[in-house]
Amino acid sequence: MVSFESDYNNGAVPEILHRLIETNDEKSSGYGFDKYTLSAIAKIRTLCGMPEADVYFLIGGTQTNTTVIDSLLQGCEGVICTKTGHINVHESGAVEAFGHKVLALPSKDSKLYAKQLEDYLKAFYEDETYPHMVQPGMVYITFPTELGALYSRKELSDLYEVCKKYHLYLFVDGARLGYGLMSKENDIDMKFLASHCDVFYIGGTKVGALFGEAVVYSNTRAPKYIFTIIKRHGALLAKGRIAGLQFDTLFTDDLYFRISQHAIDKAMQLKQLFVEHGFKMAYDSPTNQQFVILPKKVKEALMKKVMFEVWAPIDDDNLVCRFVTSWATTDEDIKVLKEALG
Repeated sequence: MVSFESDYNNGAVPEILHRLIETNDEKSSGYGFDKYTLSAIAKIRTLCGMPEADVYFLIGGTQTNTTVIDSLLQGCEGVICTKTGHINVHESGAVEAFGHKVLALPSKDSKLYAKQLEDYLKAFYEDETYPHMVQPGMVYITFPTELGALYSRKELSDLYEVCKKYHLYLFVDGARLGYGLMSKENDIDMKFLASHCDVFYIGGTKVGALFGEAVVYSNTRAPKYIFTIIKRHGALLAKGRIAGLQFDTLFTDDLYFRISQHAIDKAMQLKQLFVEHGFKMAYDSPTNQQFVILPKKVKEALMKKVMFEVWAPIDDDNLVCRFVTSWATTDEDIKVLKEALG
């Protein structure tokens, strides 16, 4: 059955599988001390325009989020995000498990804005009892957001200025970074992102790799014991070259950006199909996640032919359903959806 459930329900792009086979009989040092990892680090530094950036490869998104947050915050500090933020909703309390409270703020469109952040921080420090509270130490955002929205150059720049004013780290979760960068509505590139946050990560799990995320400490140095911290979080690969080789492949011949563009193209085709059939979009997402309002009867009929996720109920008769495209989405997948819609 055709699946639009997620962007990590396939294995990996063929180019990665081929290189894994080609290099399988080689022997190399473990834990990322190999030529493929060093090559990947060099390519990422070039893309970021930061030859001295610290780059590390971790297993997956949850481990990456908890490791980065724990690596930069003191024990009494928490991390600010929106209520829809991934670390607040879909991380099973992993951030809190390592001793850092998630300080969730409301958001109408899944984005955190500079004025909202500054208003919150002003109110926090005007409270004479603030030393008794969890101290804000970091701001966490996702690009794209959980609802497929993008931050503009101005929005990101303004947000980072507030973070610097209040001495907060800005951490950008880029689990779907490629899909955000290749959207027609996006106006930032990797260099701009790297220079307007303190740390971010490049998603591999959802963008063509078998697994893995590349963490880039851009405007701050990685902590002294970062290697040990990564291991403590269960995010260190003994066979580090497997992650390094994947990212080295993704950043050869613009593969990462080409497969991301493919996903965006398919998402726009999918979106147009629903619009042509008279269905409304719950959110106007310009990225690979599309949120459609479907009557329950339509949802039941459609699920017999196509797999997707029910995101949230609207009322007794209607639901928000999520359809996700990826590097692996085909023309045939779109055709099946079109036929299912009738």
